[in-house]
Amino acid sequence: MPSIFSRLALVKALVHLLCLTPLAILAWQFRDVYVNHSDALGADPVANIEHRLGIWALRMLLLALAITPLRQLTGQAILVRLRRMVGLYAFAYATAHFAAYLVLDLRGYWTQIFEDIAKRPYITVGFVAWLLLVPLAVTSTQGWIRRLGRRWGLLHRLVYAIGILAVLHFWWLVKSDLREPALYAGILAALLGWRLWRAMSRRRAAAVSALN
Repeated sequence: MPSIFSRLALVKALVHLLCLTPLAILAWQFRDVYVNHSDALGADPVANIEHRLGIWALRMLLLALAITPLRQLTGQAILVRLRRMVGLYAFAYATAHFAAYLVLDLRGYWTQIFEDIAKRPYITVGFVAWLLLVPLAVTSTQGWIRRLGRRWGLLHRLVYAIGILAVLHFWWLVKSDLREPALYAGILAALLGWRLWRAMSRRRAAAVSALN
């Protein structure tokens, strides 16, 4: 019978594979466009690349936020071991999304980013979301968890604000069909609502216990 460690390693390998698959597909299509001049990335390859990297960053972020409710509902403690991994993939995709904007869209005119941040609200909130992700990624190691102690949990609550900013970034970016950003907004609202409900339930339980 496989040990819990071997099962965890297998699950982690599967999560790595699933998280890297969208990037691998995008890289293959980019190569096809570059080598064979195909239309694998559509009429506007740059916009397609930026959009797909950004949308997968948002999906990974929502998945990381969903792990805690899933663990609470299923009782599968192994899910907690995957939360940081998925969160780091969210940061990696967000960084690739930002890098694609700098390299492929601005094409070296990187000083324009400051003008865009100041003038375009959707870029402003997206940039702030990425900036807030940086300290979370840096402090994701066991060493930082030990150094920060209880402050680590307080710092990583920034992920809630990041989720709101990321959805708002996508919402403002979309010009016409809002169904997709509305879907992600609904998922985020459900995930944050679950946490709020759990927190209120704990406070009520503590108040009743104190009265008894």
